[in-house]
Amino acid sequence: MSRNKVLLTIGLFLIILSACSGGRVEEQIHSHLEETVVLEQEFEAQQSDITELEKQEQEIYAQVIDLSMEEFDEITELSQEAIKIIEERSEKIDAERESIVSAREEFEQIEGLLEDIEAENVRTKGEEMYQTMVARYDIYDELYEAYKESLKLENELYTMLQEEGVEQQELNDHIEMVNETYGKILDANDEFNELTIEYNNLKQEFYEEAGIEVTFEGED
Repeated sequence: MSRNKVLLTIGLFLIILSACSGGRVEEQIHSHLEETVVLEQEFEAQQSDITELEKQEQEIYAQVIDLSMEEFDEITELSQEAIKIIEERSEKIDAERESIVSAREEFEQIEGLLEDIEAENVRTKGEEMYQTMVARYDIYDELYEAYKESLKLENELYTMLQEEGVEQQELNDHIEMVNETYGKILDANDEFNELTIEYNNLKQEFYEEAGIEVTFEGED
């Protein structure tokens, strides 16, 4: 069973308004954009915990496949431990999604404001930024669904491993389904990270077009 998941490693940049050069509408948009970053911080905070839990489960899986059916009691004990970790991962990914949902609701408040921007070049850049972020949130939804499906399949696998009469071919078929789901996760994850980079760049360009002077958090 492949375990090469690299989840959501790219985050949003928090940018602080350092001068009021932009128009009032643009400054309102800035406020919503940076509150979006704050709301996503909980999402980012879950990542290290999820990664650590995945590592723990990977270690358990490695132990399980090294055991023979003569060591069935140990296989059962390890499988039960893995299921508990899967439950924890499910809770973490749900908490992660809640922060993304809140951030999306905050972000989408700029849609109407964009229409009120007078300068066409600023409005166009803002709309491009908006569509990129919406696409990012859409791909996250796909990623979340694929991840939840993988958790379901992994749970089923460890449940099967606790059945003495389970056939090896049945296990192999199920592992193949798990790996297929991992492939979907990796593809969606790559696209999510690419859209995050694109969005961060577009946000900076939008601020430049709008004449809003900003500094990155931590800069002097």
